Amino acid sequence: MTTTRRRRFSWVLVLLFLVMPLAELFVLIQVGQVIGVWWTILLLVADSIFGAWLMRREGSRAWNALTTALSSGKLPSNEIADGALILLGGALMLSPGFVTDIFGIVLILPFTRPFFRRILAKLVQKRLVTAAMPSTFGPGDRPRNDDIVTGEVIDKDNIA
Repeated sequence: MTTTRRRRFSWVLVLLFLVMPLAELFVLIQVGQVIGVWWTILLLVADSIFGAWLMRREGSRAWNALTTALSSGKLPSNEIADGALILLGGALMLSPGFVTDIFGIVLILPFTRPFFRRILAKLVQKRLVTAAMPSTFGPGDRPRNDDIVTGEVIDKDNIA
């Protein structure tokens, strides 16, 4: 893992484990002050019930689409991406709070999912291209002259 990727990953972890809970607390306090504590709790419960229903419905649709694609011999790339997005959206719905619930619902909704599917496809494609590159040099690096060994290949079967 390159240092740039590690640094980026570290920032993502800081965002997930420090900034996100603080944002959730802020939003919960603000909503609680506007509509009251009990209404906020009721809204969180209703939000979770709606998210569970939506995840179940879209998950079964994605599963049916996957089995249909596999039985017809089609490469199920969209169906697998949909399943991954629904799973991620469901995981976000498990976390208490309005911010993660909104992100989770947006990932699960069938009319917003194609946008995130394209983003996911670009990330996977970038990752596959990076993984396919030789490990001795990173993206944009050139081999040094001392990395190149000149020589001659001799086929032992054609030796006279």
